[in-house]
This record gives sequence, C-alpha cells and structure tokens, in this order.
Amino acid sequence: MMNASGSWKRTHHCGALRSSDTGQTVVLNGWVANHRDHGGVIFVDLRDRWGMTQIMFDPAQDEKLADNASRLKMESVIGVRGRVIRRPADMMNPRLPTGEIEVNGQDMIIFNEARPMPFLIKDDCEATDETRLKYRYLDLRRPVMQKNMILRHRMAQMVRRFFDEESFIEVETPFLMKSTPEGARDYLVPSRIHKGRFYALPQSPQTYKQLLMVSGYDRYFQIVRCFRDEDLRADRQPEFTQIDVEMSFVDENDIMDIMERLIIRMFEEMLGRKVPAPFPRIGYAEAMSRFGTDRPDMRYGLELQDISHLVPDSGFRVFDETLAAGGTVRGLKLDGVGQISRKQIDTLTEYVRQFRAGGLVVIQKREEGVHSPAAKFLSESMMASVLKQFEAAAGDVIFIVADSEKVCLDALGNLRQHLAETFQRIPEDNFVPLWVVDFPLLEWDEASGRYMAMHHPFTSPKPEDVPLLEKSPGKVRARAYDLVLNGSEIAGGSIRIHRRDVQEQMFRHLGLDQTQAEQKFGFLMGALEYGAPPHGGIAFGFDRLVMLFAGENSIREVIAFPKTTSALSLMDGSPSDVDQDQLKELGLRLI
Repeated sequence: MMNASGSWKRTHHCGALRSSDTGQTVVLNGWVANHRDHGGVIFVDLRDRWGMTQIMFDPAQDEKLADNASRLKMESVIGVRGRVIRRPADMMNPRLPTGEIEVNGQDMIIFNEARPMPFLIKDDCEATDETRLKYRYLDLRRPVMQKNMILRHRMAQMVRRFFDEESFIEVETPFLMKSTPEGARDYLVPSRIHKGRFYALPQSPQTYKQLLMVSGYDRYFQIVRCFRDEDLRADRQPEFTQIDVEMSFVDENDIMDIMERLIIRMFEEMLGRKVPAPFPRIGYAEAMSRFGTDRPDMRYGLELQDISHLVPDSGFRVFDETLAAGGTVRGLKLDGVGQISRKQIDTLTEYVRQFRAGGLVVIQKREEGVHSPAAKFLSESMMASVLKQFEAAAGDVIFIVADSEKVCLDALGNLRQHLAETFQRIPEDNFVPLWVVDFPLLEWDEASGRYMAMHHPFTSPKPEDVPLLEKSPGKVRARAYDLVLNGSEIAGGSIRIHRRDVQEQMFRHLGLDQTQAEQKFGFLMGALEYGAPPHGGIAFGFDRLVMLFAGENSIREVIAFPKTTSALSLMDGSPSDVDQDQLKELGLRLI
C-alpha cells in the first residue's frame, strides 16, 4: 500500500462508472460497505454518497494486497486504484447502476480504519431510535438518509428558483428578536451587554415580513429556521424550517394561485407527477362536519354523518342524555368489512376514549340482520332510518359517538383516520392537495377564559364580518387559508391587518389592553401608520413537506441533526450545563 498523497485523489465517484469505462485505470475513494471472500478472491463494495462500486482483489495478481483487503474493517475509509473490467454476464447486478462493471484492484490505501460499528449501515437498520440519534453521523451514511438529505437540498433549490422567477426577493430576518409570546413559549437568549434583558429566537418571522411590506419590497420569501419551546410529536421539533412568503396588493386568490403553481412544479420536478389544478377548496365548518378535522385526508371516504335528528327520545340512555345536554350523535360507515369481533370493538372503544369520548356504539349490518347492542333500544323504524342515512349494506359497519360536538368530531375524526389505516383504505402513492378556508378568526380558550387567535393576532377578519367583532367575536371569519396534503397541514397563511385601528381592536379581543399591546407590538402598529399596503402571505412547513415527498412518517428522517421527543440531542449532549463564569458574565444565577 502506498502513502496518502495527491496520487490518491479520486478520478470518479463510486456511482459513476459504466461499461463504457472498461479498460480505464481509475482511483476511487469511499467507505467499505461490505467485503466477501470467494475462494480467496476478495470482493469489496465501496460506497460514497453517489453510489456503490464493487472492487475485486485477486491473490493471483497480488497476494499481499488481497490479504490486506480481506482484513478491512467495515466502514473504514480507503482509496483504491485499479482497472475497470466488465463483469461476466451471470455476475452482473441489475440493482446497481454500476452493476455491469467492477474494478480490478491494483493498489489500496487505508485513510482511516473504523472501530466496530454500533449498528450496520444499511437501509433496513435494526438500531433503536436512541442509538441512531446518538450516532447520527453514522446514521446519515445510510443510503436512505442520504437520499432524503439530497431530496431536501433539491427541494430547497427548486423553491429558490421558483420564487426568483416570480420576482420575489429573499431577505434574511433576525434570529435575535423581541420576545412577544402569544402562542408557543419562546426560547430566550440572555444579553451579556444588557444584563437582565433577553432576546427571543423567532417562532416565525411574521412581524419582520410584514414590516418588509411596509418597506415596499412587495414580494418576499425566505427559507428560514424557526424555534418553538413546545411539547414535541413525530412531526414537530424545537427548531424547524419554514418557506416564508409575503406579498403586497394581493388577495387570497392571488396567494393561493402562486402557491398552487409552486406545489405543482415541486411534484413535477421532484416526483415526476402531475397534480391537477386548481386545488379543491372547502370551508372550515364543512371540513369539521364531514371529516372531524380541519386537515382532512381526501384520499378516501369514511365521511361523518349527523344522526341526531333520527334518534330523539330513542329510549337509548346514551343518546337521550347526550341530546338533552345539547350534544350530538354522529357516526361513520366502514363499508364491506364483513364483521368485526368483540375484541376489535373493545380496542376501538378504548381508542376513541383517548379523545374524551364516553364510548363507541357499533352497528353491524349482516346478511341475517342487524347486530348491535343498540338494537334492543332503538325501534325498528328508527334503526331503519339510521341504516338508510348511512346507505348501509350487508358487510358494512357503522361507528357512532354521542357526546358534545367538539368531543364527537375530534373522536370520529381520529377514528376515521385510524380505521383507514387499520383496514387499508388509503390508496398508495396518491397525493390530494386541498385548501381549507373560512376559519374562525378567534376561538374561546377555557383555560384562560378569553378568546385566542386561531392563526395569529395579525390575521385580517373578513370585511363583511368586522361589525360582529364587538358583540359576536366568535362568529367572525378570518381571511385565512391552510393548504392540506394527505391529512397533513403543509402551509398556513392569511391576509394581514394593515390598519392600526383594526389591529388595536383585534388586540382588545385577545385580552391585551393598549399598554400591553404597545409594549409587545408597538413597533409594528407604529409602522402601520406610515403607509402600510394591503398584504398577505403564507408559510410552508418545509420539514413536513420533505417528509411527505420522501414517503417518511417523521420529520426526524429528513432533518440532519434532529432532537428527541424530549428536545434532547443525544449526539452532542445538548442542552448542557454551563460553568459559573459564563452565568456570572450574563448576570444570571440558577435557583
């Protein structure tokens, strides 16, 4: 083996060589993905992010070299010099782009010998999530992870090209900003120079992008990092990435039109798929009524039905008490399932109880008749009306929840998705985008005893609903719109308030008096008095978008260095303790 020098600079990547390169002398660099001994002839699979090439070391040509190759440790970094040869027809590998050739190794250098791996570097990795995150730099070597990271890169570059062509300007907004907590908790950053005072990391560049509209930039975008100190789920992280957009002199249709063109182009360039436009639109109230959620998955049916009017004074205590208390009785039908067992019913009942539902009433329509505990309470005509409402046929099963409207919709909306997954009713490799519009501007929060902004406090009310703000704020609709893809909200936006008097009115309804509003948002309200144009925008959850395009179930699979569900980085040990000198310098003391 030779010493490392410029002569070991690679001539090709490990995914580049083809049969047309036969006879060339090449140098490859990469990681040892695998090696095999076939009767003394050593085969090494050499991998880099471009692909894999098989290297052959023949002891008949160089016994010492073949012996060294046989003792290579997995994931060691090596350089190989050799001649490209065509594989015998019966030994070609059609699964690899380089599968028609191999490199006859003539020399080799070990740049870095690897320790034994904590897990195998392969797509079907059996390591726990904790182990993968602890050794994330190894996990990122797996081909599927590199494919995801490359897809993320390509999507980001495509987004930049698209908005540049549409005359948008990319502007970077500050990461150290004023704390204005109204939604999730802020991450705070202490100031060393101004002791006792704090910056906040942005939950969103919302106020800055509105100020850019006041500044006359007209069309802004940014692929930006945001931070929220909130409880995590599979599709949430304490730091995440948005495609942030704002436009002046536009209405909802202008924004939705451009965003549809962005998504259509993204599908064409990333997946080679055509998505029909315009995307369908559905009102918030209709989405909740039909699907139990404001982000419905439109790839399958299982729509909710309200049967409250069919079962008054039914004699069935669960229904009667619910309706007497002002609640609702609703259900959905799973068609053609045959019949389900008592154990399955018990499992599904426990499932809806997670969403505060008291229970689940199941009606099975069979060839021999109706099978349900409710059958002994409901009259024949009442049961017939229920079956007719659901258009039930033999083999269909109806699931009913009786509770308050909020609980009923939440439980059935989640049950709908659960049944579709469990009984495989979701078409594979299908994408259905949808706009949800006409959201309520405000929603009542029982815990705080006041109204909260459903989107954010800068969302404009519909002009025709402004008179309702004083006496019926809960009935005011927002000029807001969410883009939903396969049951995931991928973007949310609105037309903004561009007048100070309306913004002050909005803050009053959110429980902020004039002093509090001035303290938190005085800089923005002041700007609205200096020629603020009508404007609006939208923000895409970029991590979630990449996750859907990559076919993954968690955004952790498309983020290079994610945190755990408890916001820990197992790889570098953050968050970590800091020494007393650092705290003293910042004027802080731990208690």
